[in-house]
Amino acid sequence: MRKLAVPLAAILLALSVLALVPGVRTSYIVSVAIAGAAVLLLVAVLADRPKGGPGRPAAKAAAPVPAMPIANQADSEVVNFLAILQERGRFVDFLMDDITGYSDAQVGAAGRVLHGGCKAVLLEHFGIRPMRDEDEGSIVTVSTGYAPDDYRLVGKISGEAPFKGTLVHHGWRVEWVKLPRLLRASRDRLPAIAPAEVELR
Repeated sequence: MRKLAVPLAAILLALSVLALVPGVRTSYIVSVAIAGAAVLLLVAVLADRPKGGPGRPAAKAAAPVPAMPIANQADSEVVNFLAILQERGRFVDFLMDDITGYSDAQVGAAGRVLHGGCKAVLLEHFGIRPMRDEDEGSIVTVSTGYAPDDYRLVGKISGEAPFKGTLVHHGWRVEWVKLPRLLRASRDRLPAIAPAEVELR
């Protein structure tokens, strides 16, 4: 049909020009010829369009070739954060060790190292502040439209907000996060929390 559309367009153009030339008497035949050429041109153009109706499914894009399974980036970043806590506060060592055989003094001494190192990591990588500024034990109001993850309401709950009650814990929120960007050494496994140390002789 495309081959037919070009000559029809030329004929239609010629007839239209002929009808506009001054002094040429436009007859009924020329008008019918213009209308007929226009209809045929329209049919040729419409017949040339790709069909995407319900009887014929639309063409689907080629599916990408599935890549080898890789460890989830978010999982890797969690492991990387554990590695930072381990490096600065021996966090994983403390939690994975069986402390039942240690004295309270030994656990307390390890807890000081853990507390100091892990607190430094939190302050360096997160902007953490209390959810409420009032002292615990204060009477506070939970306003209408509060975010559900901002409060845990306990006790007798009835009606709708605002609620008034005693602040049991001020809660915590994060205002900013500055975690180091993780450069993946391997795409098919999670990074190590801490490398195994081997002393060579």
